[in-house]
Amino acid sequence: MPALPRQLLLCPVCGQPLDHTGRTLACERGHRFDAARQGYFNLLTGKGSPFDGDSAEMVDARESFLGSGHYEPLREAVVDAVLRHAGAPAVVLDAGAGTGYYLQGLVARLPEVLPLAIDVSKVALRRAARRLPGGISLVWDLWRPLPLADGSVDVLLNVFAPRNPEEFLRVLAPGGCIVAVTPRPGHLSGLEAVGPLLSVPAQKADDVLAAFGGRLVETAREELDYAMVLPPGLARSALVMGPAARHTPAPVGATAEDRSLAPLEVAARFTVQVLSARA
Repeated sequence: MPALPRQLLLCPVCGQPLDHTGRTLACERGHRFDAARQGYFNLLTGKGSPFDGDSAEMVDARESFLGSGHYEPLREAVVDAVLRHAGAPAVVLDAGAGTGYYLQGLVARLPEVLPLAIDVSKVALRRAARRLPGGISLVWDLWRPLPLADGSVDVLLNVFAPRNPEEFLRVLAPGGCIVAVTPRPGHLSGLEAVGPLLSVPAQKADDVLAAFGGRLVETAREELDYAMVLPPGLARSALVMGPAARHTPAPVGATAEDRSLAPLEVAARFTVQVLSARA
């Protein structure tokens, strides 16, 4: 783990800055958080979070799918958006980072950046910590006040994840930006042969902008569309790696029924937005 920028992380118990020594985060009032064996830190205290993070099955499916390269065009679009609109960021937060796939792509292009992955799923952050050995991976609930100092984040990524507008605005540095990714109607169409899909509202990207109450302006929007040809096992992984998994109790990988199916042509449809503070 790298040396933390001064007063980047805040203690979730008392709000004082967290410093790190070896594999421990600690504040001056004696609250300590030790790294898990896999390298992430769990800052949740008390009863933790009422929200369920991604399960082991969902994370395994996501790793299988992302490892196939079918979302590489999206990762490249996210990284390009950061490079075009963020100058030379020092700290990049992925709020709802999952397994760290998008941060990993950014670090490959900007090795000097400090990647900060936050997610409520310990299972996902085990993968993120391995992907981001030079970063910080924190178990945290995005609906709570973030354990980060005001104005401490240069770029905030929010890819298929919940949004906490007030907290995102608080931690965003002056001149910083948010890069948000949302699905568009028709995303993953073609997977109906595997299981039911969740509907996507047509105005989803507009809703993201509206959530910030006029305090951010959209400086860029890219709509990304392409076709993926997925063998049956990978098609099932694409379905159960996200929210549809909660409505489709299905095993990861190809079932006997799947193996009778031909490869499926599946649509990938995204919006990539850059939201910046008004001048």
